[in-house]
Amino acid sequence: MDFENKYQQAPEPKYECLLFDLDDTLYPLSSGLSALITKNIQEYMLHKLHIEESKVPELCLSLYKDYGTTMAGLKALGYNFDYDDCHGFVHGTLPYDILKPDPVLRHLLQSLPIRKCIFTNADKAHAARALARLGLEDCFDGIVCFETLNPTDKSTASPDEKDSNLTCLQTRSVSRDEASLIGACSDGVNAEVMLPNTPVVCKPFEEAFEQAFKILNINPQRTVFFDDSVRNLQTGKQLGLGTVLVGTAHRTKGVDYALESIHNIREALPELWEADKNSESVKYSGEVAIETSVEA
Repeated sequence: MDFENKYQQAPEPKYECLLFDLDDTLYPLSSGLSALITKNIQEYMLHKLHIEESKVPELCLSLYKDYGTTMAGLKALGYNFDYDDCHGFVHGTLPYDILKPDPVLRHLLQSLPIRKCIFTNADKAHAARALARLGLEDCFDGIVCFETLNPTDKSTASPDEKDSNLTCLQTRSVSRDEASLIGACSDGVNAEVMLPNTPVVCKPFEEAFEQAFKILNINPQRTVFFDDSVRNLQTGKQLGLGTVLVGTAHRTKGVDYALESIHNIREALPELWEADKNSESVKYSGEVAIETSVEA
């Protein structure tokens, strides 16, 4: 046997990148931070945008469901506000100290022999603060956030510029007033209406995923995506990502794995650690082959 053939080649790992959502994925919904974020969003709608108080809760939820973020929905309705002002209002007063360091997750992430990135709709300041509180700020190789996908505020653009930057989100039509939108959302997926477009690029829409793939230089066919949103995961699945729902053990359409907690990664996906095992196996086999050859 040829000497070189005595060395086994390590099989190519199935995955080369892990893509993580941030909020309610890297920390649990039970932390209470997301509830406070929702409260602040509603306060912004009430006090900054002067939306009628009785409409705020339902409109906030409807826009989130249809557009991925309430902000994206508000822009679709024609509200003209500064993104940074909104993010500062919503996240600026959050009690980040309710998030505690997570040494278990830190160890899991650091033990994974695979590139790891974050893909969040949140702004960069919020992402940085949350990761720092969790003790995970140095565990990721890249972050795609709101500013990454929306590098300039298009709210002051001319009508022509706005039209050229619109993200096509739905194939339904509805007038741009809050009452009509709430009615359209509550009618469900069979409603024969079209929601207005938004200039905001964000999950769960394909343009956001495609931009993230390009920015992070990742191959979706060899990437696993972790998120607490089924809708985000379903878009990711359509684009070739492996998908993991975090926060429940109940699987649904478009979800490959479902984890009660992000801490359960190793139990559900032990193959993510196989790259190191294969490397060690090849090294060991090679050493044995050399020793056998010498003895012969």
